[in-house]
Amino acid sequence: MADYLGKDIFKLGFGLMRLPKNPDGSIDIPQVSQMADMFLAAGGTYFDTAYVYDNGASEDAFRKAVAERHPRESYTLATKLCAWLPQCPDEESAKQQFYTSLERTGAGYFDFYLLHALQRSNYRKFDEYHIWDFVRGLKEQGLVKHWGFSFHADPELLEELLNAHPEVDFVQLQINYADWENPGVAGRKNWEICKAHGKPVTVMEPVKGGVLADPIDSVKAVFDRSGSKASYASWAIRYAASKENIITVLSGMSDLAQMEDNLGYMRDFRPLTPEEEAVIAEAQEALNEDKSIPCTACHYCTGGCPMEIPIPEIFTVQNRKKGSPHFRTVREYNIVTQGRGKARDCIRCGQCEATCPQQLHIISLLDLCRELEE
Repeated sequence: MADYLGKDIFKLGFGLMRLPKNPDGSIDIPQVSQMADMFLAAGGTYFDTAYVYDNGASEDAFRKAVAERHPRESYTLATKLCAWLPQCPDEESAKQQFYTSLERTGAGYFDFYLLHALQRSNYRKFDEYHIWDFVRGLKEQGLVKHWGFSFHADPELLEELLNAHPEVDFVQLQINYADWENPGVAGRKNWEICKAHGKPVTVMEPVKGGVLADPIDSVKAVFDRSGSKASYASWAIRYAASKENIITVLSGMSDLAQMEDNLGYMRDFRPLTPEEEAVIAEAQEALNEDKSIPCTACHYCTGGCPMEIPIPEIFTVQNRKKGSPHFRTVREYNIVTQGRGKARDCIRCGQCEATCPQQLHIISLLDLCRELEE
């Protein structure tokens, strides 16, 4: 495998978004410390947090559990700047996030620094506040070793951003076997664009917010039939880690048991075998067959739609929302309808139903899909 940034980094990253909590809602620092110790002892190094996680408590927990207890050279730390926050009304307040994160984490510098959650609705804010130039300057000062952005949008925007900012070192993408071909996430297409631009990838949402750690019964049956005793989460994380050009796969672990399970198969990580890839493919088929809307995505319905509604793509998001957090489903819906009609725009002309080979009641189904809209 060719050399790339992060090639030798432990392929499991410790995501600090869903840390264990005490009954009063505060982060359980002793348990986080145990988890961090276990992670580092196994060879893990990459910790991932953000200015906004737990309203800053995540960065603070990192300082207490890691920075104050382990030498700086023993870990790498990533955090993020979120320029589109309502509480950042100007450029100064957005840039201040970096210095606040530096103080909270006690890290001295950041190994990886990201522009947070770029998507169609917010990416211009990073231009408006000159954040690209700001972070480039931080790297020149040695306060940031490598920088990039996390991305939640369509391949066209990713291509545009990488063409405009070829100096970024890496990109963080949502990659999991459920969303590899999902048009609302475009995991495969976005990964291919990063690869073409020579940008390595850190992976977020490998278990889709926990959905793939406890998948639907038909998917469980596929893994159970394989004879493997591995956890369902392990299949998802190893799937993402087996892709080329991956720096690390972030798992938002919430207790010691999850850390133990993840380290059990990632301590001596091995990519999926061809036989295991076949099992994943069967699991993907099971997910695709579990449709509340039996749309085949032939697109006969869209050719004459006067409102240019991407009907099959909307139905895909509706079908795949099972078990997903509402915000994530809404985000996927907004991606597939960006610049096109939404379910609410249907004028009930009926041309789609007249052309549908499956004879679906599309108008009524679009009414159902309005629940995806904020």
